[in-house]
Amino acid sequence: MGAGGRSNPHDLHVKKSEAGGIKRAPTSKPPFTLADIKKAIPPHCFERSLIRSFSYLIADLTAVSVFYYLATTFIPQLPHPLPYLAWPVYWFLQGCVFMGIWLIAHECGHHAFSDHVWLEDTLGLILHSCLMTPYFSWKISHRRHHANTGSLEHDEVYVPKRRSTLNASAFYLNNFIGRTLTLLVKLTLGWYIYLSINAAGRPYDKFASHYDPRSPIFADNERVLILISDIGLLSFSYFLYKVAMIQGFAWLFCVYGGALMVMNAFLVTITYLHHTHPSLPHYDDNEWNWMKGAFATVDRDYGVLNKVFHNITDTHVLHHLFSYIPHYHAMEATKAIRPILGEFYQSDSTPFFVALWRESKNCLFIEPDDERDEKNKGIYWFRNNY
Repeated sequence: MGAGGRSNPHDLHVKKSEAGGIKRAPTSKPPFTLADIKKAIPPHCFERSLIRSFSYLIADLTAVSVFYYLATTFIPQLPHPLPYLAWPVYWFLQGCVFMGIWLIAHECGHHAFSDHVWLEDTLGLILHSCLMTPYFSWKISHRRHHANTGSLEHDEVYVPKRRSTLNASAFYLNNFIGRTLTLLVKLTLGWYIYLSINAAGRPYDKFASHYDPRSPIFADNERVLILISDIGLLSFSYFLYKVAMIQGFAWLFCVYGGALMVMNAFLVTITYLHHTHPSLPHYDDNEWNWMKGAFATVDRDYGVLNKVFHNITDTHVLHHLFSYIPHYHAMEATKAIRPILGEFYQSDSTPFFVALWRESKNCLFIEPDDERDEKNKGIYWFRNNY
């Protein structure tokens, strides 16, 4: 399976889950502090280099240009029906690069791109708008996700359902066809459904949307930033419309829309798998604290795509501990902290497409092991048996 770091036979809180003998993450108080973890990381890993950060962005933009040139130059010349095979290949490759650019903008939101916040916000707004993401809206809610990871009451995204809150549709979709349809919707529309109506997000007492400046997700002093995000999206949408009027909507989908859909699918997959695993606990207010929440995530392995995605995939535990470390130092920093974290470090090398299906099957809702166990009553684990 690959979940879990070094074994610690003295940790009585590490149990075997019901699903496949997966070793659960510890829920006890760690024998180290955040300062201990930080001390283990080489100091240069915390340094941001504007030149180096820009070099990765330039490399990604160059790759986008090369793929665009090759696709628009050679695919139309292919004999029928080869273009129907070539365009999906282009969408996959270009979508992966789009994902890398999206993650660079994500680093801007974490103050990991440079020492200049104004530059990061300007660049992040441009890049995310060009990838149909509301930059400041996402930055604000994502910051709160990092501040409340694993909290059933306050986390902002991928808040799992408790058994008592499941509706009838969950039962009827718990089969091969239901899971296939659910995954299809998640991977194609899930990102925009979340942004639009806060699906799978923290429950609020009124309608919540990343596009609405009046949304309860945001504080009063943040509402102008949401408006700026919306203006960025509307401006780029108008640009796409003008391009479509000249080139046609089919052309626009071929060179941009298909790749954007691939990016969105990877975005949902990456974030879902980082926070959904049978070994990961969730906590109510009685048990949650920031350190426990930071360890309620798992590193995944996407093979060669780890590099394309700037290692957010396989250094996510570190990212939740020190989100301002640039991605080009993340692997070194992760290797440095693993001996300190021991079993508190969770990783899984299962191929992501296998893990996506497995987790969608095994992680349907959460509940405590035993409601009568007062010591661990506020600790919830994924289940799949009704």
